[in-house]
Amino acid sequence: MFAAKFSVHVDVVAPTNCFRNEHKNAPFSMEQLGRKASTPCLCSMDPKPLNDAVFSVTPPNKCGVDYLGESTKGDLNVKLDNLHAFGIDGHAILEGPVEEVARTKAREAEDLLKDLNIPSPSSSRNSPRGIFCTRTLNLRSISAIGYDMDYTLMHYNVMAWEGRAYDYCMENLKNMGFPVDELAFDPDLVIRGLVIDKEKGNLVKADRFGYVKRAMHGTKMLSTRAVSEMYGRELVDLRQESRWEFLNTLFSVSEAVAYMQMVDRLDDGDIPSDLGSFDYKGLYKAVGKALFRAHVEGRLKSEIMSNPEQFVEPDPELPLALLDQKEVIVSAQKPEFFQMSHPMYEVVTGEGLMRPCFKAQIGGLYSGGSAQMVEDSLNIHGDEILYIGDHIYTDVSQSKVHLRWRTALICRELEEEYSALIRSQSHRKSLVEHINQKEVVGDLFNQLRLALQRRSKGHPAQTLAATNMEEENLIESMQKLLIVMQRLDEKIAPMLEADGELFNKRWGFLSRAGLWDKSHLMRQIEKYADIYTSRVSNFLYYTPFMYFRSQEQNLAHDS
Repeated sequence: MFAAKFSVHVDVVAPTNCFRNEHKNAPFSMEQLGRKASTPCLCSMDPKPLNDAVFSVTPPNKCGVDYLGESTKGDLNVKLDNLHAFGIDGHAILEGPVEEVARTKAREAEDLLKDLNIPSPSSSRNSPRGIFCTRTLNLRSISAIGYDMDYTLMHYNVMAWEGRAYDYCMENLKNMGFPVDELAFDPDLVIRGLVIDKEKGNLVKADRFGYVKRAMHGTKMLSTRAVSEMYGRELVDLRQESRWEFLNTLFSVSEAVAYMQMVDRLDDGDIPSDLGSFDYKGLYKAVGKALFRAHVEGRLKSEIMSNPEQFVEPDPELPLALLDQKEVIVSAQKPEFFQMSHPMYEVVTGEGLMRPCFKAQIGGLYSGGSAQMVEDSLNIHGDEILYIGDHIYTDVSQSKVHLRWRTALICRELEEEYSALIRSQSHRKSLVEHINQKEVVGDLFNQLRLALQRRSKGHPAQTLAATNMEEENLIESMQKLLIVMQRLDEKIAPMLEADGELFNKRWGFLSRAGLWDKSHLMRQIEKYADIYTSRVSNFLYYTPFMYFRSQEQNLAHDS
């Protein structure tokens, strides 16, 4: 895989939409070269001096935690005693019940935001470009921010990039003797968050508990009954890496498409016997080997380097979101970067000549190293660092589990899914209405059925009215209700099947598995990412002082 270097060195006076670093001139960043570990960079900012006579910033050695358990480091405090010099009575501002004062100030704030034409964080959140919070995060307490490169700072045209990777993969398979004629890249065949079952040659979509909800064998979708018969007694367990392969990044698209198409060829008996005896797991290894060669042999990289505009989708807002940041590029080795210590080299020439070094200096350019070196260089640790990437495992999970860094996941498909959900509102409303109708009809049917069952055993029904009901009327009512439920089922089933097809006709929505449940991907995001959004430039719609609060999590008994 090719990972382009990205380096910005900007020093401005006023902060815009970036995270601040208490440690002046202490930037650090990382770049990763490797297929599954994209380029990261760790950034920091110079804080703008504040008016010390009026404000004070809570320093790291005097910070505590607020009522939500978040660090108060970086919070701004008012020096009330010094306001008199400006003709302001700080205590008078708070006269009266705080509820009334807050209500008045909130209205005034809303009006002023409108006058300044500044969108409020709540309106930004309710949009495809929103930043969504799963765990409360106080940006004021963040001292440094780290970025992955591929599909994070740099977004690629999936059809172009993964399409060419697929082409080279198929060329390598053909050279190995595999039948690949008349096969073409179909990016709609898969979506992020699916899981390859290497034992059965299937691609499955699981819910948050690991139950398989949809499945495809080769390129053919399986019926609900077939899915139930095949997976009804087992769960997807991502810890069983020999069987399950989680598609948690867009780099997985070309591999999954190639594999599922080759499963069809294996089932049809088209793979020559002189290649050996293949099962589905062996076929997966062969496809993976062919794709790996496509990335390491250099032709794909050269093609992208010679024509980057075909493969890269620039985000014009990204430089603005990074404007306050100073950074140094470092070539890391994720996920080992987060767990192990690698040698560090200083880049000493523009051509990339490097020499070994043992200690990073401010403003230098380095290759290698480890997360521990980053923390030591900045003299910050754990939840003082926010790391942003697109790969749940090598970016978000590893930095969270091993270092307790705060984390953000970039998922560009969120924008398309958000829009698809908006367009699906009427369909989903109608579907829920039919389901609720069946539930009410079903409740009555079940009560009548129980009354009939008790009557057959000589027992009274649940109520006197049900006991006195004529048996003929009882049976006739049950017949009518049963017919209604059957007709509703005929209506509901295809509507459920179609739910999410505005995002993907085969798999439905990225974040959902069924009408109400979350997908396995969404469970992973909630578990490891404190916030998630579609692109880095979405931070432009917020401030570097934003306090993200997680939303209420509804439980089954809340209603």
